[in-house]
Amino acid sequence: MLTRESPSSGPTSPRVVAFYEEPTGSVQYVAIDENTKQCALIDIVLGFDPASATTDTKAAEEVLRFVERDGLEVAWILDTHPHADHLMASHWLKERTGAQTAIGEKVGDVAELWRELYNTPTAFDPERDFDRLLKGGETFQVGSLPVSVLFSPGHTLASITYLVGDDAAFVHDTFMHVDFGTARTDFPGGSARTLYGTLQKLLDLPDETRLFVGHDYGTEERDEPAWEATVATHREHNKHVGGGVSEEEFVRLREERDASLGLPDRMLFALQVNLRGGRLPPAEADGNHYFRIPANRF
Repeated sequence: MLTRESPSSGPTSPRVVAFYEEPTGSVQYVAIDENTKQCALIDIVLGFDPASATTDTKAAEEVLRFVERDGLEVAWILDTHPHADHLMASHWLKERTGAQTAIGEKVGDVAELWRELYNTPTAFDPERDFDRLLKGGETFQVGSLPVSVLFSPGHTLASITYLVGDDAAFVHDTFMHVDFGTARTDFPGGSARTLYGTLQKLLDLPDETRLFVGHDYGTEERDEPAWEATVATHREHNKHVGGGVSEEEFVRLREERDASLGLPDRMLFALQVNLRGGRLPPAEADGNHYFRIPANRF
């Protein structure tokens, strides 16, 4: 798995190690407080094969091997939103580290949407399945580093950004890399107009803030994945909003782009797991787990 490091710039700045999960184009992060060697694991992937509906823990195991080799203590297992394109490894990681799991408090609104879409009125209990449901404006610690929660909707109703220390923001599916633009907004509860407001708030962060995005798929000009750029770089050069693109222009561009995209092949599986904090649907009488897939709904 491709791994890159973004060094700390000082005692109030985390060292960030990124792990690229190629099957879903996902970027997984370890945000490290060098003062205490505590860390947060952010958006770690549970492997999944849609053809056979089988899971694996290869990506998460590689992240934990790094944590062990580096002598780190896992303080938090964080997700930025209920992902539609990959399964989250949070429950598996909690069983092995004992660390708290967390996600944004609006995950309950997403759960309500998907209860209706799956026709499962009693499914999903985020208050049970996550240790913390975080509000926008809330803060907590990773070692000596403060973490601020920024409510960041648009891609989903529940998306949040984690601002770790004074110069690292994990912005999930808001921005993509500078030359790719921004994230899609056509999933249930998404909104291009709402995302534009979120992007502008992120661009108000200090110029030198490192923005770490959730995915990259490369471009025709760039074969290697990329996921880190500063606020100043995005403000000037981002393909969709750089240079002061207006809200109306962005909404038109984003909605036209979204209309051309198909559903992620893991989406209808992933939400059933991610709204349970990374757990499979409950085992049935034969001891096996089963997914429920709505026909002709999308």
